[in-house]
Amino acid sequence: MTPFAAIDFDDLPHDMPIFPLTGVLLLPRGQLPLNIFEPRYLAMIDDAMRSNRLIGIIQPRADKTLHDVGCAGRIFSYHETSDGRIEIVLNGICRFKIKNELPLEKGYRRVAPNWSSFAHDMKPMEFLDIDRAAFTQHLKSYFDKNGLSCSWDAVDGASDEKLITCLAMICPFDTQEKQALLEAECFKERAKLFMTLLEMSSHGDAVKH
Repeated sequence: MTPFAAIDFDDLPHDMPIFPLTGVLLLPRGQLPLNIFEPRYLAMIDDAMRSNRLIGIIQPRADKTLHDVGCAGRIFSYHETSDGRIEIVLNGICRFKIKNELPLEKGYRRVAPNWSSFAHDMKPMEFLDIDRAAFTQHLKSYFDKNGLSCSWDAVDGASDEKLITCLAMICPFDTQEKQALLEAECFKERAKLFMTLLEMSSHGDAVKH
């Protein structure tokens, strides 16, 4: 199985388990490691492994309702630990909108996803026409301000899409900023928004939605 195992858009499911996680972002072609220990989510992972290995990652609101848009990930790496946990890595496949929420299954939540707006998620875009010099300057300022570090050689060597996807997922933006990055219409719009967040952070501002 390759890191991004092939799946056709027409094969995406009509119902799917979801994992609501505040402040966690999964994007198409991104990789998200998760440590699973709650019984209901252990059951969810077990069920997913017996079917298509797809799980929806979505942010809950303060009132426990769900945001409208999430991203489906496919279990690529799976490891059972001696203390009963499961460590997995999800590969982002495609975003979805929630048509409706379905009855609970073994305690975990499920939805009927609508994929129709996001067929382009399954087509990689390597070149986003990013001004790398300006981008690196804002990124270094943001990392210094937040006490973060990275391999700048890796940054320089990454494709535009891989760079934006990885950094958007790991940077400590707030919940609404992460949701805005997820819901950006396309990769280019996500790159523009990411740059704006970096610039505003370097000026001590915050984006409010």
